[in-house]
Amino acid sequence: MPVNQKFQGGKAFGLLKAQQRERCEEINKEYMEDQKYRDEEDLPEKLDSFKNKYAEFDLNDQGEIDMMGMKRMMEKLGVPKTHLEMKKMISEVTEGISDSINYRDFVKMMLGKRSAVLKLVMIFEDKANGASCKPDGPPPKRDIASLP
Repeated sequence: MPVNQKFQGGKAFGLLKAQQRERCEEINKEYMEDQKYRDEEDLPEKLDSFKNKYAEFDLNDQGEIDMMGMKRMMEKLGVPKTHLEMKKMISEVTEGISDSINYRDFVKMMLGKRSAVLKLVMIFEDKANGASCKPDGPPPKRDIASLP
């Protein structure tokens, strides 16, 4: 098979995802070596989950969460936002520099202490981990004596 042959379909997608994971891993290593984050509890596990979340919402596989990726994230959270609200959220994370969130900004936001987007993503993380406010299954049976 020639080296310069372009892949198509699933192979191209798999190659893109592998390259994206490698770039994210390089950034994760930088955060692991950064003195500022050394005291962070369970940092390797957190970075790995951030990488997986980021890959889920990077719809164009360009290494950035754009407006459509943000829209998908908010809808999955159950809190759809208007275009202007999402633009403001992206601007808050990127400090007004870009119209899309790169992985470095995403990790910085997730490890940071202040951000509206951070709170929403953390809610998403809790939902993904199975933390649910509603009990599963039918309600427990009650007898007449236990009623108010």
